[in-house]
Amino acid sequence: MYRTVATATTATRGGSPTDSGDCVVSLDQVPRWSNADHRSSLEYDNEDPSFSNKYFPDPLTSQSGAESSSSWIVSRFPVDHEINSKIYLWRGNPWNLEVDAVVNSTNENMDEAHCSPGLHAAAGPGLAEECAALGGCRTGMAKVTKAYDLPARRVIHTVGPKYAVKYHTAAENALSHCYRSCLELLIENGLQSIAMGCIYTEAKNYPREPAAHVAIRTVRRFLEKQKDKIAAVVFCTTTSTDTEIYKRLLPLYFPRDKLEEEVAMSKLPADVGDENGETIIDERKIRIKPLPKKNIPKPPKAPVDLPVSDVGLVRRNSSYLDSFLDPAFMSLIKDPDQRRKEQWEKTAQAQGGWNCAKMLGFGDLGGPPLSAAEEYSLHSRYLAKANSLHLSEIAEMKIVYRGGVDSEGRPVMVVVGAHFLLRCLDLERFIHYVVKEFEPIIQKPYTIVYFHSAASLQLQPDLGWMRRVQQILGRKHQRNLHAIYVLHPTFGLKAAIFALQLFVDNLKVVYVDRLLQLFRYVPREQLTIPDFVFQHDLEVNGGKGLIVDPRTKYVYHRP
Repeated sequence: MYRTVATATTATRGGSPTDSGDCVVSLDQVPRWSNADHRSSLEYDNEDPSFSNKYFPDPLTSQSGAESSSSWIVSRFPVDHEINSKIYLWRGNPWNLEVDAVVNSTNENMDEAHCSPGLHAAAGPGLAEECAALGGCRTGMAKVTKAYDLPARRVIHTVGPKYAVKYHTAAENALSHCYRSCLELLIENGLQSIAMGCIYTEAKNYPREPAAHVAIRTVRRFLEKQKDKIAAVVFCTTTSTDTEIYKRLLPLYFPRDKLEEEVAMSKLPADVGDENGETIIDERKIRIKPLPKKNIPKPPKAPVDLPVSDVGLVRRNSSYLDSFLDPAFMSLIKDPDQRRKEQWEKTAQAQGGWNCAKMLGFGDLGGPPLSAAEEYSLHSRYLAKANSLHLSEIAEMKIVYRGGVDSEGRPVMVVVGAHFLLRCLDLERFIHYVVKEFEPIIQKPYTIVYFHSAASLQLQPDLGWMRRVQQILGRKHQRNLHAIYVLHPTFGLKAAIFALQLFVDNLKVVYVDRLLQLFRYVPREQLTIPDFVFQHDLEVNGGKGLIVDPRTKYVYHRP
């Protein structure tokens, strides 16, 4: 589909389009930002006649007094020739470039209709098939696939945020995370060059120029830390408006000489983000201030006796006490860092001392409970990781799987204890699988059916691990869990669940000794039941009621 460009004359220079849309353009045919002529790089013959440069003034056009007024300011983006040599500006589709990776701006479902226009047509049907198998992508995150028919080696897919003025800061930081995630994936996959288009769409209403500010400053901050691992970053534009915006803003964040650096200092926005390029929110900063360390002067050897009414005045006027009355310090009701330190000390003390749960073989059930914010953050991290993993080997073990609905219409999740092979199971990957499987159903009331049939023959995880799973699933899981129906419980299991109920609020457990009793809560046709569960029920409950074998439909009558 692609043909190689024979000479550099057909490549894009300074934002000019290629001679053909299906050309393969090598990186050495794209001009470096550092090698571009200063003035010519800011002059562009717009293809759109309605576009006017008067709306986009040159930020490096010196005004009277501009240099003198900024001469005393320290530049936030000083000249760095090594970083500048890695920056390219090119007009055209990223997938025409012969680089290690190209960026695709897509939606959460990663479907072809919402991807960068023309990408799937150029890459071939294999790209859409691989995207469909990835299970989507969250806003601000990125995933990598093969490039198939593209001249690049990989395609990095990312989901840009929707924009609203009310949530301007959140949108900026999510967009910044898109660019940073793409660059992090580039390094993780051992790649060095990347072509990045504008990660936003008109449908998401993100303004072009603010988005360009976020993109350029995020790349600049990332290269300041990882410039040894990245060889080239190509900013790709497809419209004359975007091209002109990037040509105006690049000198602000990638100045090529001292003159550009000095003039850019007066043109940069007031907020250019933190060390990662993200917008700074003062209210969310963690302020760590050391306690004052001052020597208290010794009291006089012969104190003077004063009336009781004057003692308070002397103490209020004493200089050594006034030195400790720091208004910022006194306004703190409870220092969050101190509170966290106290929690860690309690945890260490609980782990170091005698633990009744450990002695009984239940595992570590101690430690302070997590706050709602901590549980939400923990759950979000596990869910994001789970969506990026392929966990088919755990799904095949049929430990956890979806059932139908219970007698009141609530969705059912089935857990088979005998299938839990602890010796050959990666518990961390299993937790990721559980988080991924439970996420669609914990948004509303649901039920769990646990088959403990013959599970005592297998080594089971302790309750400390079970409590950790409860914390990762979060409070929404506990709040919407209607009940856990435990089939064929043993005395040891009941004792373990009783211990767990001391640490997990509102945990409703219903013990069921027979399948027929379970079917009162969950209809038989709503459950996929392993054959050994029926056999175990016949052995344990022989002579009690009747059982239908699911394979032969034979009804066992017991006198």
